[in-house]
Amino acid sequence: MPKTITRRLLCCALLASTTTAAPFSGAIAQDSFPTRPMKLVVPYAAGGGTDAIARLVAQGVGEKLGQSLIVENNGSAGGNVATQQAAKAEPDGYTVLMANQGPMVVNPHLFKNVKIDPLTAFDPLTLITAAPLVVVVPKNSPHKLLKELIDHAQKNPGKLTYGSAGNGSASHLATVLLAQEAKFQATHVPYRGAGPAVNDLLGGRMDFMVTTVPSILGLIQSGDVQVLAVTSKTRAKKFPEVPSVAQSGWPAYEATAWYGFVVPKGTPKDIADKIRKATVETITTGVVRERLEAEAAEPIGNSPEEFTAMMKAESARWAEIVKKASISVD
Repeated sequence: MPKTITRRLLCCALLASTTTAAPFSGAIAQDSFPTRPMKLVVPYAAGGGTDAIARLVAQGVGEKLGQSLIVENNGSAGGNVATQQAAKAEPDGYTVLMANQGPMVVNPHLFKNVKIDPLTAFDPLTLITAAPLVVVVPKNSPHKLLKELIDHAQKNPGKLTYGSAGNGSASHLATVLLAQEAKFQATHVPYRGAGPAVNDLLGGRMDFMVTTVPSILGLIQSGDVQVLAVTSKTRAKKFPEVPSVAQSGWPAYEATAWYGFVVPKGTPKDIADKIRKATVETITTGVVRERLEAEAAEPIGNSPEEFTAMMKAESARWAEIVKKASISVD
């Protein structure tokens, strides 16, 4: 056989081997995921309820995947900045966003300059948990019942102040909904997370707050704040002696905080499935499940399709509430 033909056959064989090897090596890379630490973006400041649940779950997921899941907090612009940055991250599984109703389904209706549609910019993994919030006042507040607080607010429009984890956060919108149902006006003071807001509540610099249980539980147990009501339809198992807002005189009222994991759009399905599997196993078993239940949170771990449908329904619901309240943020 002529040497030129032999060389050509050899070149073709080498080319064929390299083109077929690429998918195989890619499969190996995905199967061995993760090979380095991952990042969990939390769109609120450290110390709040979202941050507490994120850190709890991140530790368990990291252990199951064999790599650290490092929490990165950024509460700027109601969580919009962190959400946008996460959406633009490489869709390789190494960036996960802690999603909740603020940045995911409220902010697009509340802020005028949201640059992405969170419902299309991410691939949902699973809903981690949902929990009621609590209406709290400082321990020296003269209001011992929710009705007393609201009566005072009705008689003094705009005089009472309340803090929140930020514009569009669960604590903000739960209070907006309460004001709509009970027909009162109060002055909103937004923070970059529940932690800083709680500090000012303790210092007596605001009158009341609707906040997540993890962000305030220790202060409830120590007696530094009073709980007037829970935002679930009925009483919470964690606080059997505390009535719900509905039981306190506003039967239509109900609000919950929810948290889930999403990844940038286009993340390979097998990698997304691996993160989801580790997350569901973490929240439905062992110490993490016990911790969530101890903080009045229900471990869920549903499918990506179920999580997607829930977020779409939540987006429609809060769009109406925001429109009715005539609130917007530049």
